[in-house]
Amino acid sequence: MRAQLERDFQRFQRELPPGFPDHVRETYGIDLTARYLGETIPHPIGKGSGQLSLNETQLAADAEAGLAFVVLKTVIAQDEAGSQSMAAWAVHETKMTVERRRAASNRTGWTVTWKGRGWDRTLDEYLALVRAGRDLTRARRLLVLPSVKYHLPRLQEPFRDAEYRYTTRRLADAWGEPPLLVEKDFSPTLAGDSLAADRGQIVRWLREVPVRIRSASPGPVRIAVKLMNARFDDDFQLAMMAACTGADALVVFNRLFDAERGVAYGGWDLSERNLRVLDAIAPRVSAGPPNTPGSPPLTPGLRPLTPGLRPGLCGTGNICSGRLIVDYARRGCESVQLHTFFQLPLSEYAATRGSRTQRALHALVFHPSDGLVAAMLELEAAGELERRDGALHFLDLASHAHRPG
Repeated sequence: MRAQLERDFQRFQRELPPGFPDHVRETYGIDLTARYLGETIPHPIGKGSGQLSLNETQLAADAEAGLAFVVLKTVIAQDEAGSQSMAAWAVHETKMTVERRRAASNRTGWTVTWKGRGWDRTLDEYLALVRAGRDLTRARRLLVLPSVKYHLPRLQEPFRDAEYRYTTRRLADAWGEPPLLVEKDFSPTLAGDSLAADRGQIVRWLREVPVRIRSASPGPVRIAVKLMNARFDDDFQLAMMAACTGADALVVFNRLFDAERGVAYGGWDLSERNLRVLDAIAPRVSAGPPNTPGSPPLTPGLRPLTPGLRPGLCGTGNICSGRLIVDYARRGCESVQLHTFFQLPLSEYAATRGSRTQRALHALVFHPSDGLVAAMLELEAAGELERRDGALHFLDLASHAHRPG
């Protein structure tokens, strides 16, 4: 199989085959089926919210490349009059700078730096993009879902529910057939803002925002919460996860914030922290009672959700190889979303043709030593992953996470 993988890696440098998960299943006996926000997807690799998901041309190219899912650029919620309490986040994108960054562990990775924040065009233009994504989703070519930044009040302030109601209903109308799928973005730039300087304030957001989105939707809705790396210790990252009892999925965790430069960043510092926090999940993080110890009570009149199963996890942060995908999966992540790895200089990819998305997928899946296929075969050889019905299953990595032995 290693010899076959090396041949495939060389052969697919020129063109990644359409439907490559089928080839992986037939050739290596590996089922790459994954899951995000309750939706079954053909493999675990998706694109995170950002300026790589701003228009229909980008979506069409990603569908053609065989990407599993895309999260649209984050729109800033508004009320019926067009007022946006979080308007400071609707900042036009500046030029992205792809650069190397050395981590505290002395490993050098990649990060992308830019000063922009959220969607800076009209809500109607965003809804047109949502409808284009909906059509790709219905055609089963690419799962596409919107990302929203809703109002986040200070601890003693009320939520602006009019923004939640208007934006969520407009999104639901554009999406059409329920359930509406939506990602709530706690961006890394928020971590650097004074709004996020209070732990109790953050916990309140995480407990109440999913409930408010669900209450604002005219029909069923599934909510993923993309968690930031707060400027506190690892235990607070776990407290943030525990507070999200109303979410259907958690994206763990958004980029770190460099206060000195005033920018968010990634690289090995990010993945090392994320994996360390995920290692500490069991048994402390679970869908527990809505009143987390030490957190403020729910706003009067707001009904807490009934605690249920732990939200599904989606990994993010410095995912630059299939081996890192497996590292996140073995800590409970059923899929991953990337951003930086789709923007490297072309010379960094082994593939010689195709879009950056295709070249990235080629490396992530088929690299003969660091690819997803190679990493799963190694786990099988080590006796740490077993075949079911003649195949290795990617989702078995997540389902076995945090179990004794």
